[in-house]
Amino acid sequence: MVFAPLLLAVAALRGVPGPADYFAITVVDAETGRGVPLVELRTVNGIRHVTDSNGIVAFHEPGLMGKDVFFHVCSHGYEFPKDGFGIRGKTLRVVPGGSAKLTIQRINIAERLYRITGGGIYRDSPLVGARVPLKEPVLNGLVLGSDSVVNVVYRNKIYWFWGDTTRPSYPLGNFHVPGATSLLPGHGGLDPEVGVDLHYFTDAKGFAKEMARLPGKGPTWLTTAAVVADKNGRERLVGSYVKVKPPLEVYARGLAVFDDGAAKFEPLGEFDMKAPSFPTGPSFIHAANGVKHVYFARPFPVVRVRATLEDFRRVEAFESFTCLKDGTRREEAQLDRDAEGKLRYAWRKRTPALTQDDEAKLIEAGAVKPEEARWQLRERGTGKPVSAHAGSVSWNAYRGRWVMIAVQQWGTSALGEVWFAEADSPVGPWRDAVKVVTHDRYSFYNPKQHPMFDKDGGRFIVFEGTYTHTFSGNTDATPRYDYNQIMYKLDLAHPRLGLAANGK
Repeated sequence: MVFAPLLLAVAALRGVPGPADYFAITVVDAETGRGVPLVELRTVNGIRHVTDSNGIVAFHEPGLMGKDVFFHVCSHGYEFPKDGFGIRGKTLRVVPGGSAKLTIQRINIAERLYRITGGGIYRDSPLVGARVPLKEPVLNGLVLGSDSVVNVVYRNKIYWFWGDTTRPSYPLGNFHVPGATSLLPGHGGLDPEVGVDLHYFTDAKGFAKEMARLPGKGPTWLTTAAVVADKNGRERLVGSYVKVKPPLEVYARGLAVFDDGAAKFEPLGEFDMKAPSFPTGPSFIHAANGVKHVYFARPFPVVRVRATLEDFRRVEAFESFTCLKDGTRREEAQLDRDAEGKLRYAWRKRTPALTQDDEAKLIEAGAVKPEEARWQLRERGTGKPVSAHAGSVSWNAYRGRWVMIAVQQWGTSALGEVWFAEADSPVGPWRDAVKVVTHDRYSFYNPKQHPMFDKDGGRFIVFEGTYTHTFSGNTDATPRYDYNQIMYKLDLAHPRLGLAANGK
């Protein structure tokens, strides 16, 4: 843990406020007693503060110190009690050097833990002299914001890569994949419930460097990362990428391999835009019939390839889990049925998988029976359809099943609702889903579970996503938090999750 009194003492000598000048407000989860990040405290005259990853606000406002100050309290998926006028908030006597604790009720099933990326992760804690877990608690790698994460465990470290990334010195930042490493828990890394200490790959100016400037004009987006074996059995880090042109059009895609010496991705080759399958989304390794494959989930793991470097580099080696006849396309809707009319799913090359929307249209047309479907997520209890946009799939030892974390498209927010589902096989059928996180008029897209962080045999899992006002219709971006990654924790034994014993 890092403690900040020396830094603050020096600051005090320079005439800037120190811990004795601030009023410390800590907002805690009523269920766990843990500080809650991303809680907005707003005064009557519109002064807005947002709790840091300790759930702390350091308040120091000329004219209001020593006064009774009312704070409106609100947060995505949490709720502060109403008073007699229906107002959610609290009046506090704001005294320099004083403190107060506010308790907030969690509506979400999952618990918000901390922010992973961006500036000011622990902006307020050092100001009031509170302990923080990170080595770089306020600015790391000059990163102010980062889009969607992909990560893998590679050679005993976790490798993290993001999309477009902003910096303090100019509105345009890194559009060719920044990256970082962190140590595994139990091997020098932090408890995943506490935080992630990122060690960024940086350029000469200290900013997170470009790690995948791959052929073609425009930004590079890394769409997956995976670990495969080369011909000598040595681990190699590989990935897929797309090239993008305005407004957000993907015009090329390809495969890449990580050069450990240069600490950057090098191209392995282009991937035909017309190829029926493409590796995208979080990856996992699974052995089927004694052969290890890498599966790619977005959110359904319907694309795979043998877990070798030689296979990964060949476009023709990728296969899709599909019920279409070999070599046909989605628009043809030629379903493969046996002599008795049973729909046959199989791993096929040169043939695409059906999407959730494809399958729904075929059900509506009567070509597929509802009980034959693989990807039709429904809300448990109501049966309402849940349209999954992106997510990840992992094996969970506690449940003895495959579990999915996915964001909903066009739910109560555009891309802000996160759902949990489980199945006996990675390729389903995926049926019942339970909402575990909601964001009010805010996006939380491309969520990813981190199975290397599972605790208590998988009972506790953590996942992150990109918190941003983009696509939400909300023009009010949350200071410091917007366009960054936030971690949540989910207890798979939580009574509100409603899971039966033994995964049934």
